[in-house]
Amino acid sequence: MPRLTSEANFYFLISTFYFATMCGIAGVINSGLDRGKLERILTGMQHQLHHRGPDDRGLYLSCDGKTGLVNTRLAILDLSSAGHQPMVSADERYRIVLNGEIYNFQTLRAELEGKGETFRSHSDTEVVLKMYERYGPDSVRELEGMFALAIWDEQEQTCFLARDPLGIKPLYYYETNGATWFASELKTLLGTSLVPRRLSLEAVAGYLLFGAVSEPLTLVENVRALPAGHHLLWKHGRVRLTKYWDIQFDDEPIPEADAIELVRNALQESVGRHLVSDVPVGIFLSGGIDSTALVALASLHASNELRTFCISFDDPKFDEGSIAARTAQHFGAQHSDWRLDSATAKKLLANFLKCSDQPSIDGFNSFCISRLAQEAGLKVVLSGLGGDEVFGGYRSFRRVPQMVHASRQLNLLWPLRAGVGGILQARYSSPRIGRLGCFLQEAPTTAAAYWCMRGIFTPEEVRLLLGRYSNKDGELAPKISFYMPSQPTLEDEVSYLELTRYMRNQLLRDSDVMSMAWSLELRVPFVDRKFIETMERIPAALRLAQGKKILLNAVPEIPAWVQERPKQGFTFPFKGWVTGEWHDVFERIETESLFPFKSWYRRWCLFALDSFVQSNRIDTAPSAKSNRRLVVGKLGGSNNASKFSARSV
Repeated sequence: MPRLTSEANFYFLISTFYFATMCGIAGVINSGLDRGKLERILTGMQHQLHHRGPDDRGLYLSCDGKTGLVNTRLAILDLSSAGHQPMVSADERYRIVLNGEIYNFQTLRAELEGKGETFRSHSDTEVVLKMYERYGPDSVRELEGMFALAIWDEQEQTCFLARDPLGIKPLYYYETNGATWFASELKTLLGTSLVPRRLSLEAVAGYLLFGAVSEPLTLVENVRALPAGHHLLWKHGRVRLTKYWDIQFDDEPIPEADAIELVRNALQESVGRHLVSDVPVGIFLSGGIDSTALVALASLHASNELRTFCISFDDPKFDEGSIAARTAQHFGAQHSDWRLDSATAKKLLANFLKCSDQPSIDGFNSFCISRLAQEAGLKVVLSGLGGDEVFGGYRSFRRVPQMVHASRQLNLLWPLRAGVGGILQARYSSPRIGRLGCFLQEAPTTAAAYWCMRGIFTPEEVRLLLGRYSNKDGELAPKISFYMPSQPTLEDEVSYLELTRYMRNQLLRDSDVMSMAWSLELRVPFVDRKFIETMERIPAALRLAQGKKILLNAVPEIPAWVQERPKQGFTFPFKGWVTGEWHDVFERIETESLFPFKSWYRRWCLFALDSFVQSNRIDTAPSAKSNRRLVVGKLGGSNNASKFSARSV
């Protein structure tokens, strides 16, 4: 697909007929159940995914009654029945369910038509199906968009699952006795009553270390997330997992003017693709550069009046309402602002926890602003998520390289460094100092420094907390994978980790679940394969310049009052709420003075985890050495493992 470099091309993209298939999908391969029971279970899964697609639904059972697919659809474009799912191929060999959007389907369709293919609909789903018919699993490499899909081959008795390169849309699966169950949400699998509700201690360890569960793990033992950029082929009761895409930055020098043009054209194209809709499109607007850049470019060419949405607060340290309102007025957008106070937010907590698929220390902000957009009648919104990860908007881009360089210089003083680290870890005055103590005892790697910046609990604390859930004290070593391909610079390594860990495991997952809880489609122009692949070509010295200089130069329409204000981020005043109005909810988390819990995010981390365990009736086994148990207020209810090692992370 050619890069958009002209207004004419931009308008062509906006006006092109498009078919969206945002929805929920689920199914089973080789269930081993009788046809009637399987149909009842699939119908139940379909019901549990209703919020992801309230406008249409479909169910398919294979000829032998052992395999089934279900779909629920959120109609964004074209309400005709031509795109009904599960969709069948012309020869009735294949069936497909697709969650997401394929932005380049028109180009792929034209290529297929040139090879003699004919189409019965204008659906992107049919294009994906025909691509698979012709090219098999490799066809997924050609898809540009956000998606999770399943294709059943009745003739070969195989099933193909795939997930988009950056992990925007989720897909979970569970294998048992030659059968594989899958769904867009973890709770849908639990709802089948066929998945044992056992807590994964490995996943809990990762969650406590980082505040989010790292894929492919989930908090339920033996349930896996299909990793981003991977596809899975089921055949004869066995699965083969294949990676088809990953991020790889380049360091080939390019002129700054060329880099700015690349950013401008790539972002303009991405925004154009994400604006395509037959219904009004909204934008989550804060006072920051990323969301303002989206509004600026969208306002140049949007065929309908833009709608912008913001959450504001009385506390000026967190309030971006006035800046967002001024920006919306500047670009002629219709703006909605929700002045959220502590008491109102507290009333939303129970519903927020109910909608959560897996806990994290984030998500509540996405839940609230998605509700605001949904109540305004919107079905589609754009978010500036991903801009910080691509253009170096976090402190980690400066701090992590500094920490690695300093640690390497101290290698000659290793015994002293490790000794100081041990003292800091044992007698720390804050969680951050405790994590720094751990870092000083480890090899000077980006992974170790990144954990020190992003971590929640230390490995020692994690082992103590895990003891509340298991008698297996000897197996409580926190294990977490930090796979990272070689990158040109330390800054590029940080960008890779921010994109593949913090963004993927926490921000994208929370944004998907919380927007779909309100039957709202969330689109992320910065998290776009073509956009990312273009940004990979820009060396870190230009792409990650302080203050997002390259993005500001690429989008000069961003007003001065946004460019000149300090970075704040889309954050809520949780610290004041947790210690104030919400105190009765969090005070019952029994910590027994094992280690400091003054930080609101550590309390939230435990609160969200325990709420998940209790509300989903997850099986746990408290340690025989202690009857301690995390207790959540009104809404819920040994130390001999190996040391955390950044080298194995």
